[in-house]
Amino acid sequence: MKISKRLHEEGTKAILTTLAIVVALGVLTNWLWPSQTVWHYLLYAFLLIVLVLTIRFFRVPIWRKTTIEEDAVLAPADGVIAANEEVMEDEYFHDKRRQISIFMSIYDVHINFFPFDGTVTYYKYHPGKFLVAFKPKSSTDNEHNTIILKDKKGREILLRQIAGFVARRIVCDVEPGDEAIAGEELGMIRFGSRVDVFLPLDADVKVKMDVRTVGKETVLARLK
Repeated sequence: MKISKRLHEEGTKAILTTLAIVVALGVLTNWLWPSQTVWHYLLYAFLLIVLVLTIRFFRVPIWRKTTIEEDAVLAPADGVIAANEEVMEDEYFHDKRRQISIFMSIYDVHINFFPFDGTVTYYKYHPGKFLVAFKPKSSTDNEHNTIILKDKKGREILLRQIAGFVARRIVCDVEPGDEAIAGEELGMIRFGSRVDVFLPLDADVKVKMDVRTVGKETVLARLK
């Protein structure tokens, strides 16, 4: 059950748990040290910040509109471009692809979006490690989900949701045969992580290293 249309349902337990801890610590502090001091106010401020950050993490950007452009591959996540290079993709394509990686900090919206219209033709969950997400080896060594999308023209792209050092839960709400609609939610990754997009080598890439992306708004590339 969603707390609000502005908050993701995945945050219900985390937000309520954080609220309970904040209240408990506040009550315990006042019981042990009833006389209010500057340290009390600093603690209250810290607890409030923790609660606000937790709530903010699960925000849903309902105000956004999906960019509609022919042949465009949209950013599946908010974050910073951490990789833009030609690599060998060995899980599904078994050939060279253009990899664009988006690193999400704990301050970014962590909902992931379908980057273009098509059909989910492949999905696989891979257990693994929890390395820092911006390291290259995290793409294959960390816990991750692999998703293949295929459009009506037969063009395929691979999405990889990757858990990071802090992230301990990857949510993916798709399975083979599902329809993919650009800008619709496909899942989320909790508390800092990364999403890789593998494109054909002839894709016209529109982003550069270290630029920020906005999920379902930023155009990563155009397919040919």
